[in-house]
Amino acid sequence: MTALDRLTVPYGVDVPDRIRKERYYDPDFYAMEAELLWPRVWQMACRLEEIPNARDCVEYQILDQSVIVLRDDDMGVRAFQNTCRHRGVRLLEGRGTCETGFTCPFHGWCYGIDGVNTFISRPGTFTEHNAQPGDVDLVPVRCETWGGCAWINLDAEAPPLRRCIEPFATIMDAWRLESMRAEWWYSFRIPANWKLAEEAFMEQYHVLETHPQLRIPGRYPPRNGAFDPQVFIESELHYLRTMNEGMAGMVHASDVALAEQQQDIELPADPALARSIWEEHLNDKVVEWHRGQGHVVPDLNELEASGMNEPMGYLFPHFFVLPMYSSASSYRFRPLGPEETLMEIWSLTRFAEGEEREQLPVPEPWSCDDPRVPPIPTQDFSNLPRQQKGLHGRGFEYMRLSEQIEGHISNYHRLIDGYLAGLPHDRLVDALPAINVNPLERGIVDIGL
Repeated sequence: MTALDRLTVPYGVDVPDRIRKERYYDPDFYAMEAELLWPRVWQMACRLEEIPNARDCVEYQILDQSVIVLRDDDMGVRAFQNTCRHRGVRLLEGRGTCETGFTCPFHGWCYGIDGVNTFISRPGTFTEHNAQPGDVDLVPVRCETWGGCAWINLDAEAPPLRRCIEPFATIMDAWRLESMRAEWWYSFRIPANWKLAEEAFMEQYHVLETHPQLRIPGRYPPRNGAFDPQVFIESELHYLRTMNEGMAGMVHASDVALAEQQQDIELPADPALARSIWEEHLNDKVVEWHRGQGHVVPDLNELEASGMNEPMGYLFPHFFVLPMYSSASSYRFRPLGPEETLMEIWSLTRFAEGEEREQLPVPEPWSCDDPRVPPIPTQDFSNLPRQQKGLHGRGFEYMRLSEQIEGHISNYHRLIDGYLAGLPHDRLVDALPAINVNPLERGIVDIGL
């Protein structure tokens, strides 16, 4: 992006390791995002489990826009703007099944599952130009499927989904993300800007202070001291149990049980070799057990050897997957206002092909301090309201980022500036591979804008 382009973006990122505070609460900046960012990006609209059968449908909302996502009769997925072409009434609220298409509850206009208008009450009372066939059909929305999810884009000129989600897609394909299913789904209202909420999960710098229970003695040997393999195994089991209790999907209970069965394994006194043998052995046991249950699961040691055993993947602008052993957590963020965010968490794991699963209900959003929130997100959420309030301090001007370990925050902010500057898709799509990666411990990079 040129300096001239940046001048069109208020509070633009001129110094890469400094992010102006106004980007997190200024109403005009938020309005620019609503107009120039969100309508032009691919968004995860629903998990396909939400619409498992033909003619199932679900509403996806982003800001003031509402989209119907539905299964057609051949089990394909399509999307339409959720607006009756008569006087603008929304046709769907929440989730349902459109056995006979959609009927507007106001005046009874009807639409098939292909979006075509099938009925106008008292058609003779309308002038011809207000009831033209084709012109009164539902407005289609770009929709594609990948990774067990349906994705929408409100921009008809946007590049295809796959071109916009690499290298995240290749890594998650290796993890066989499409074969995972949700065990639970939670939703939270966070009193913080959507970017601030996402950034709490984009770096590891906060972990030891925010999550003190993860300071587990014995996981890493002291610089000067003997390495005890048994203490190491006990500390690893403690870590896995803590992660399961704190976040569930990140370390599944079945993986913890398998690890506990391996605690008598003999390990060498060399710390690096001991860790390598433990990880390889546990990976093999996890894969063996899941395949024995008829689950689709990748070879975890092959993932490690190929460099795809990433602990987190980020997909611009609002989607995370955190895979670990057999399972994963997944996050989606959506803005509700300049200083409020809706965050959802899915706990994903493996099930046998064809195994019947009850459809999860759409969760009612909890407050971020609700006692039902799992322990690890509770700790993350505790910082966010305080941070959002702190940004308004008169003496605070900008975030001071570590160039080496908080660089991803700068990287994706500079891509946001590209959208707000109105850059064409062919320039923006070339920057996406630098953003759609594991954000942890990542430095500031040239994203090509």
